[in-house]
This record gives sequence, C-alpha cells and structure tokens, in this order.
Amino acid sequence: SGLIKQFLRDVDWGEIDYLIVDTPPGTSDEHLSIVQYLSAAHIDGAVIITTPQEVSLQDVRKEINFCHKVKLPIIGVVENMSGFICPKCKNESQIFPPTTGGAEKMCQNLKVSFLGKVPLDPQIGKSCDKGQSFLSEAPESPATSSYRNIIQRIQEYCDQRHFQEEKSI
Repeated sequence: SGLIKQFLRDVDWGEIDYLIVDTPPGTSDEHLSIVQYLSAAHIDGAVIITTPQEVSLQDVRKEINFCHKVKLPIIGVVENMSGFICPKCKNESQIFPPTTGGAEKMCQNLKVSFLGKVPLDPQIGKSCDKGQSFLSEAPESPATSSYRNIIQRIQEYCDQRHFQEEKSI
C-alpha cells in the first residue's frame, strides 16, 4: 500500500494523457488502494482484461462487482489470447476455448461494454522482450488491428467523458 501511495500520490507525473496501472486479477487491498489514491484525479475508468476461459471470467465478474461497489466506471472488457490465427494459412484455432461464451457473452449478460478480442501472436512476447513496439514491429498482424480498434474505443470513451464533464461545468 505504501508503494502504491508513493507511486500514485508522491510522483509528479506532469502532463500525461493516460496513466495505465496493470494489476493482477482479483479484488485485493491493492485494488482498493489504487481506487482511493486516484479518486481525486477523477479517473475515467477501468479497462478489464480477461482470457476466454470460465476460470478467468469468474475473476473478472468479481472485478466488475468491485468496480460497481467503489463507483469506478468500467470503460470495458478486453478478451486477450482469444484464438490463434496462423500467420501462414490464416486459419483460426481456439487455444483457450470459451466454454461459457467468453468475454463478449459475459459483457452482454452484465451490461458492460465489450472492447474487443486480441488473438495470440508470438510476436507480442518477442517485441516486449526486446523493448520494441509490437504495433510497429508487426503492423499487419491481426493482433495489431485488434489493439488499434480497442485503443480507439478507449479514446472515444475518454473523449466523450471529458466532453460531458466540460459541458456540465
């Protein structure tokens, strides 16, 4: 908690467009600390990441519940590792089958925005290991297209939220 406080309260971030805090799954004290320390910053909301399997969706349902309880807006949910598209034949395989319908169905049931699916791509890990931008290194990858669409939806959400705030002032 002290580290989170120092990171979020005591660091002068200057003018930034986005601050993304990646947390492990669950609804621990760390999540509560992050929400509390950022509440004065009027954060736009949470983007929740899951994989298609039910065990991951169970954690995400708890996280969505947590966000509702602490009045943290949910920008939407992203399904990561959603299939594998073969770079040679372009056929898709479900490595982690969505046995209960995956994130999209869960979002429909919970009335939460679904931001998109990101397929598995080994180049993502390679780019990260090299400290390179995956989007630049693999511009033709289906995962790049997915990331760009998801980023656009998040930006549109934030822009709309800021427009509404300015309008109400």
